[in-house]
Amino acid sequence: MSSQKKGSIEVITGPMFSGKTEELIRRVSRAEIAQIPYMLFKPMFDTRYSETEIVSHNNNRIGAKPVMNAKEILGLSVDAEIIGIDEAQFFNDELIDTCVKLANNGVRVIIAGLDMDYLGKPFQPIPNLMGVADKVTKLKAICVESGEDAGFTHRINVTEEKRLMLGEKDSYEPLSRACFYKYVK
Repeated sequence: MSSQKKGSIEVITGPMFSGKTEELIRRVSRAEIAQIPYMLFKPMFDTRYSETEIVSHNNNRIGAKPVMNAKEILGLSVDAEIIGIDEAQFFNDELIDTCVKLANNGVRVIIAGLDMDYLGKPFQPIPNLMGVADKVTKLKAICVESGEDAGFTHRINVTEEKRLMLGEKDSYEPLSRACFYKYVK
């Protein structure tokens, strides 16, 4: 049996308010208990809760390094055995190559991000990351209208049509497929 480290790519995805960041924090916290060296990264412009932490909607938090782009992650993660990346939908497709390089070098890479945008369209780079992933966890939220499983993120109270827009419960809500398609035609 080889003593070489086994790298992997894990994707945690789903709509807003489904617990993606919470699950990322949970997985990395287990590594911290096991004293496995790790690093967490987040997009530099996501300062909703903190500039230097990943923060879940339940206010669980863990330190993270803000980066401008995915290439920075390669240079900053030299000694880490686990790399966590939150809000991955805000990175471009170079995140895919970055994650593959890290995994091929024996690093466990855990990525959290939205799989669809507010129009119900695939939100890159998550779908392509799911294609190269060793493990995909697709979480559901609870539909605010029906109480059913929600797999869609609906934008509310916003006239802005740009795809990348930070927001919270005042801007987004989770909906089931049936409820979502009542609004999006």
